[in-house]
Amino acid sequence: MNKALKVLLVVSAFSSLAAGMFVPLYAVFVEEIGGDLLVAGEAYAAFSIAAGILIFFISKWENSVKHQENLVVMGYALASLGFLGLLFVETPVHLFIVQIVFGISTAITNPAFDGLYSRLLDRGKFVMEWGLWESTAFIFTGIAALAGGFIASVYGFRTLFAAMFVLSLGAVAVSLYLKKFAAQTAKPIA
Repeated sequence: MNKALKVLLVVSAFSSLAAGMFVPLYAVFVEEIGGDLLVAGEAYAAFSIAAGILIFFISKWENSVKHQENLVVMGYALASLGFLGLLFVETPVHLFIVQIVFGISTAITNPAFDGLYSRLLDRGKFVMEWGLWESTAFIFTGIAALAGGFIASVYGFRTLFAAMFVLSLGAVAVSLYLKKFAAQTAKPIA
């Protein structure tokens, strides 16, 4: 496995840790800021619909971008701003705004990440190397869920969000190495 692919796996692990810490606690947090189950659903819908619509348009443009690693870095940096934003959420409206930031970052990151990852795969190992990414994402999300539950129950949501922000900065920092390795390894965009 080439170095750039390893970097993407480490970036994905950091990202899975950051995001996965909050997933099982989301509804509890929504209640703490004055929302209910409907607000939790609406806020997640804001994320999902924003990501879906923007991915449709952004991916067409990203397909022609020569250095997709720059988009991956930019997307993870924007996600870090979203994690930082969680520290300041006090109302459901604030949460909707942060969720839309996450939707935008997802729309920038995911197509570029997938395209870059695909171009970095070793011939004859496509299934195994995509499987490695899937495995990494699930394992680190599971670890994050346990850690997030512990941190939130012992130290509260603010500490949890600070930890998520720091982990997301780790994803940004590691993704900067993509510039070094990806250009040497990635197959050209067809």
